[in-house]
Parts: sequence; structure tokens; C-alpha cells
Amino acid sequence: MDFDYLKDAEEKMKKAVEATEKKFQTVRAGRANPSSLDGVMVNYYGAMTPLKQLATISVPEARQLLIKPFDRSCLSAIEKAIFDANLGYTPNNDGETIRIVIPMLTEDRRKELVKQVKAISEEGKVSIRNVRHEAIEAIEKANLPEDEEKSKSTAIQNLVNEYNKIIDDKLKEKDEELLTV
Repeated sequence: MDFDYLKDAEEKMKKAVEATEKKFQTVRAGRANPSSLDGVMVNYYGAMTPLKQLATISVPEARQLLIKPFDRSCLSAIEKAIFDANLGYTPNNDGETIRIVIPMLTEDRRKELVKQVKAISEEGKVSIRNVRHEAIEAIEKANLPEDEEKSKSTAIQNLVNEYNKIIDDKLKEKDEELLTV
């Protein structure tokens, strides 16, 4: 039972870091990234379907996305879904594929994206703190001797510090990526 609190807390913290990384990927940095379209849902014959299930998304050039649908009849629906997603993209439909040229980011937009990324990292840290709170509550409910309770709480806090540092490192990487012209 010694490792249960620690293992459980560490597993949840890893998941919080992974979720934060996934959210970081959706923030575009002026380069074409197919994952920036992950949240786009297309109305395909009355059912809301993720774009990546309806088409292949490739990067033919550094600042361009190419969307080639499996069914050409859904081109206009895909185009409408990209507009509706409000990603700042302007899709160009040529009858067979959709091309999206990623605009260069202005300095103001870069700063805005840095703020967005910092908010995402803070959400990740809040998740980690919530895991710590749950673990410490579980330790307190276990009615352990005071010194054992304190050592387990310290171990949990060390985990929190470790995973917060991981999120800070990822944030620093993403900031550099966003601010690089």
C-alpha cells in the first residue's frame, strides 16, 4: 500500500502533462501543422464528423496545408467547417482539394498566442495541484502515523514540483517557437 498513493498520483500527473502538450500543439506558430485542424467538425450528411476522418491532411510546403477529402462531394462542407472553426484560416477550394495558406503572424498575434499558451500551462498546473489535493486527502483518511503521513505528503509534493517543472519546460519551448520569426 506504500506506493499506491504515489503511483496513482504520478499516473494522473503524467496524464495532465500529456493533455497540456496536446493543447499546446493546437496553438499554431506560423507554420503549417495538421494538428491545428484537429478540433474541426464537419457536418457530413447530417452527422458531425472530425475532419481527419473525412480527408487526408498534408503539409506540401512549410506554410501550407493540403486537405484531400476521400469523398469530393463534402468539399464545401469541409470548407464551411474550417470557416466556422474560426481558426483564422482562409481555405481555397479548387474542386478536388482545399489548400490553406498559413498567414505570417504579426507581433501582436504572437504575444496573444504566448498568453494563450501560458493559460494552457496554468490549466495543466491546476490539474496537477488537484491531483496533489486528492492524494493528500487520501493519505489523511488512511490514519497513518504522523511521520509516515508527512513523508508521503513530501513525496507527493516532490512529484508536483517535478511535473510542474516539466510543464514549465514545455511552455518555454512553445514560447520560443511562437516568438521565433
